[in-house]
Amino acid sequence: MKVLILGIDGYIGWSLALRLISRGHDVYGLDNFITRRRVKEVGSDSLLPLLSFSKRVERVKDTYGKGIEFTRGDASDPKVIYDVIKRYKPDAIVHLAEQRSAPYSMIDLKHALSTMHGNIQSTMSLLYAVKDIKPDAHIVKLGTMGEYGTPNIDIPEGFFEVEYHGRRDYLPFPKFAGSWYHWTKVHDSNNLMFANKLWKTKITDVMQGVVYGTRTREITETGAYTRFDIDEVWGTALNRFCAQAIAKMPVTPYGKGGQTRGFLSLEDSIQCLTIGIENPPENGEYRVFNQFYEHYSVLDLANKVSKIYRKLYGGDVTIEHVPNPRVEMEEHYYNPEHKKLFELGYRTVRTLEDELSIILSDINRHRRRLDRLRHVIMPKTSWRKSSGLDMLKARR
Repeated sequence: MKVLILGIDGYIGWSLALRLISRGHDVYGLDNFITRRRVKEVGSDSLLPLLSFSKRVERVKDTYGKGIEFTRGDASDPKVIYDVIKRYKPDAIVHLAEQRSAPYSMIDLKHALSTMHGNIQSTMSLLYAVKDIKPDAHIVKLGTMGEYGTPNIDIPEGFFEVEYHGRRDYLPFPKFAGSWYHWTKVHDSNNLMFANKLWKTKITDVMQGVVYGTRTREITETGAYTRFDIDEVWGTALNRFCAQAIAKMPVTPYGKGGQTRGFLSLEDSIQCLTIGIENPPENGEYRVFNQFYEHYSVLDLANKVSKIYRKLYGGDVTIEHVPNPRVEMEEHYYNPEHKKLFELGYRTVRTLEDELSIILSDINRHRRRLDRLRHVIMPKTSWRKSSGLDMLKARR
């Protein structure tokens, strides 16, 4: 199968490329390396050292005997998207080329606008390019479980039956996102559904939970790490907690720590995406996967990090609650469904506790880099203080 990965240099993109190549697929990539630049913009860097993309490809050729055809370009540029689809004629296109950080989108008006424009425009450009050039291609779009928010009822996989005033229908589940970034993903989902209605475009819309982990089988085989961020803008809560434990800092849940989300390991994420690619929807079908394995509260994560750290290194980890910079419910009901991937053969590879041992060991192996990045871990981005005044002043 010919698979085009938009955003191939990213955390998920690189890991997925390795898996697909190891399974014999032809992989093509597009990226403009903007995440590397944006991470530096906030004074941070990947904790695990990243090879240049050309050196990554060399490792792939040395290990698996085949390379990656790569185009450098911006996925939100319609000309770039049309050109790569004309050139490669892919069977499947995995869209990972969006600004992926909620805190980054909440810094100020400038960052909110760049997130809105880049994310929504890239999806629209892709939809039109597929319709015009390769209408039988399968679009796999990475969304987020954060699109749903935290409703006080069970969350279905995309659609649910509803009765109102005696009439019944099967409708998209309402979305209530928690950041400008998450709202772009909601808009993407709406646009994907409408494109499917208009043109019968074949689409898998993936509502992915929070992904954790530093390694897949292929990362170990090639020795080419994917990125791993620990700062308050680009890193997840679990990444930050692991870094804080190794740095002998207090582990700092935001607020009460009752915020609950779906989680899965990097190995499981790549397994699920591969299953979705290799088992495409029917022609004209739009389907939604809720992609996670289990759910935890933020405080659960802090306690698990403390437990595994003590097991590996001895000593206690201090858990210290800090004011929540986000606007979110800190205690809530959370019970999303996730059946479809299991029906296609998904089985978890690593539990959270298994993965935590690997994460902590990899971080400990790069203590010098961690020492240089300690200053970026604690929160600075406040949802309520986000403003457009600096942008307006700069234009005067």
